Amino acid sequence: MQHTKAVVALCLSSACYSGVAGDGGGGAGTADTTAAGVSVGGSDDTTTADGGTPPPQDEGQVGRTGLRRLTANEYDNTVRDLLLGDEAQSALLLPYDKPVPFDNEYGNQVASQALIEGADLLAADAADRLLEDPTRRDEVVGCVPTSPGDDACMRSFVERFGRRALRRPLTADEIELFLHGEHGDDGVLDYAVSDGDFYTGVDTFVRMILQDPEFLYRVEIGSPVEGLEGVFKLDDFEVATRLAYFVWGAGPDDGLLDMADAGGLGSADQVRTAATAMLADPRALDRIARFHALWLGYAQMSVAGELGAAMVTETKALFQRVVVDDRLPWHDVFRLDQTYVDDTLAAHYGLELPGSETPTWVDYADAGRRGLLSHGTFLSVGAKFDDTSPVQRGKLIRTRLFCQDIPPPPPTVDPDTEPVDGVCKEERYAAHRVGACAGCHAQMDPVGFGLENYDNQGRFRTYEPDNPETPADESQCQIGGQGELTGIGEFSGPAELSELALSAGLLDACVVTQLYRYGIGRYELDDLDLAFVDHVVERLAAGEFEFHDLVLEYVASDAFGYRRQEQE
Repeated sequence: MQHTKAVVALCLSSACYSGVAGDGGGGAGTADTTAAGVSVGGSDDTTTADGGTPPPQDEGQVGRTGLRRLTANEYDNTVRDLLLGDEAQSALLLPYDKPVPFDNEYGNQVASQALIEGADLLAADAADRLLEDPTRRDEVVGCVPTSPGDDACMRSFVERFGRRALRRPLTADEIELFLHGEHGDDGVLDYAVSDGDFYTGVDTFVRMILQDPEFLYRVEIGSPVEGLEGVFKLDDFEVATRLAYFVWGAGPDDGLLDMADAGGLGSADQVRTAATAMLADPRALDRIARFHALWLGYAQMSVAGELGAAMVTETKALFQRVVVDDRLPWHDVFRLDQTYVDDTLAAHYGLELPGSETPTWVDYADAGRRGLLSHGTFLSVGAKFDDTSPVQRGKLIRTRLFCQDIPPPPPTVDPDTEPVDGVCKEERYAAHRVGACAGCHAQMDPVGFGLENYDNQGRFRTYEPDNPETPADESQCQIGGQGELTGIGEFSGPAELSELALSAGLLDACVVTQLYRYGIGRYELDDLDLAFVDHVVERLAAGEFEFHDLVLEYVASDAFGYRRQEQE
């Protein structure tokens, strides 16, 4: 439709993208111009006795953040919730967000023509699917029109759907602008009347709102804090949006928006209470599982088909049991002595068959496996040349799981070159233990060799696979499977590695750091960020904390309720 394209072009002009970023100076209720004259509104912030915005309890722990675009996963989840089950496939059309390790690094989310065109196609597809399903369409619209120009029904839909999509109430001026356009006769209601079909207006509004910069981006303005330059207190709707995308990976629902509208997210206790309820929602489990998958590198599985799907089910069941159902200490993610498998996956791992084609919990017994590091999801990461790579696995564990720094290889070294001297892998990789490379490889290789008995699909093996491209028969090479965390101790297999890492306290600070990175949308941390991480680690104390405790500690903090402006 030409009228739709005209409105969309106005919404997606380059000025919109510079406008929504703002200069950080707008407070709640301020009319900051964005797409098509739409303003960013909000509820009144909690104020001090003299009418000012209250300062954070610890200004030294409020990290900087910038304008964040919805990731492909967040976009799909948001559209699913808005359109009641719509299955968007935005990863095919939106710009690729490279995981580093997370896919929400806002510094990489540059506005582009590809984003504009992708958003256009996705919005059109979503609107078409909605109108092709009258039952779902009527539920989304929420009223039955009496005529093409039913003002009350269209107004109700625009107000309600617009609030959900933009994650804040629309102002009266905005509603009129959407209904009747800038000239009074070119809005969605006018298009419905002109076409003789109320749902032409619905189609147009859905297309418009799913391309609005305030839908595609999470706009945070807040109120400036007196005496703290560049620090802003988020209003309740901005906090609701942060909460929803952090805990659910989707936009706030009507209940959360109602809470924000009533001023119910202005204090740490209120946010903690809201987040506690949100963690009981199934969407929270999906988000928790995705966080761990991105963190540890198995979000994109290299094992395909039914086997790969069974591994994903196994790992999600682990989080369901530890984090949600039994509320066990988070450490049990790595030390649980049971796993969730059917006969096929149990046979694949070499475990006792449960005698069921549907998954059930089985004991690891003396298999040398415990927790997540034993799963095919995790063990599939770090493969190279169709086999495991002790270097890649060791680097993954050091940098991702322990948050330790391993510098990149010198520019003169090709990391994709496989060592060739020797037949068996331990002989070939011995070349790493001499010369300039020895220091880094001494940190990585011994860790990777401790998992060598497990192939890149998680199967136990005693001998190396034969490489048909070499004259030697590597299948005669017996795998020792002995590993070491330098300066801490030796281990063999995932169960011993998990226990050694937990007993040495290598995971607590890292999970706090990685969750904070995920929440703030930035990998590189400065002194303010690290001060907050240290604070949370200290609050969690002995380490026997639930994952819920970590989430609640973050969302109830000043680091979550305030923002610090990015420096120019």
